[in-house]
Amino acid sequence: MNKDHPKINFGKTGILLINLGTPDSTNWWDIRRYLKEFLSDRRVIEVNPIIWQIILNLFILTFRPSKTAKAYKEIWMKDLNKSPLRFYTEMQSKKLSNKFQNENIIVDFAMRYGNPSIKSKINNMQKEGCENLIIFPLYPQYASPTSATVCDEVFRTLMKMRWQPSIQIVPHYESEPLYIDAIVNSIKKKINELDWEPELIVASYHGIPKKYFDKGDPYHCYCHKTTRLINEKFNKIKIITTFQSRFGPQEWLQPYTDKTLENLPNEGKKNILVLSPGFASDCVETLEEISIQGKESFEKSGGEKFAFVPCLNDNEDHINLLEHLVRKNLK
Repeated sequence: MNKDHPKINFGKTGILLINLGTPDSTNWWDIRRYLKEFLSDRRVIEVNPIIWQIILNLFILTFRPSKTAKAYKEIWMKDLNKSPLRFYTEMQSKKLSNKFQNENIIVDFAMRYGNPSIKSKINNMQKEGCENLIIFPLYPQYASPTSATVCDEVFRTLMKMRWQPSIQIVPHYESEPLYIDAIVNSIKKKINELDWEPELIVASYHGIPKKYFDKGDPYHCYCHKTTRLINEKFNKIKIITTFQSRFGPQEWLQPYTDKTLENLPNEGKKNILVLSPGFASDCVETLEEISIQGKESFEKSGGEKFAFVPCLNDNEDHINLLEHLVRKNLK
């Protein structure tokens, strides 16, 4: 090679873990910035964009940041100044990286909304010599507003690159045996910590508007499939599927988690276990919406015992699962 030729890094493979996102802090403006990016995604909100931007900027981004900030303050890791989602995604990246030492592989993470951005991480990986990228959306159950929008952003980034790396996308893994085993192990671990027996297990997944399902989004089916496979492996206690985090006036996938938690005591189920199999990391939706709000609602309705199973986060089963899924795409 000509000695005057600039040094070029090459020959590496990059693994990029991608989750939904998080605000940089609990500051009102940081929350607003994050919500604006998130709620401006047309995969997330399928409404006429001109009308929606008026509603979003005049109303939602005026009032919702305060409510969202309050929720984040309940679960913010103040000593680290990070959200749990950011912390656990970082830990997943670090622990997964340890699995690929001496393999010419770089592992990193990004967020679909907020920081660190997908664009910044892909550009950094290319500069470090990654000619091949494995994109890993951390959503076990495929949905257009989650998995698909990750791919959209990845390809938007590639469109502006002169020298594009090759790309592989890790597919959804709602029925992967190691995933089901990891969830079952987490249920067993939690039950072993309790001094009471749950009468029912509620598997709460993030919801989507019903019209997305009507248009062909398979998410609803994948969630029910996961619950069924978990219950086949752990059949001591009945497990039901519910959907949380609905937003706006339109109908979303049902049954709704919040309404279910309010009604269960009246149906004679006063001791329950709740888990969120669709979340790779604990976040505001699991720690505040379920563990705090959900518990309070259940107890106010006459419930007696409520326990939440932590997400897989950075536990050993989860890291082994992530490694397994990546290696399937390295072959």
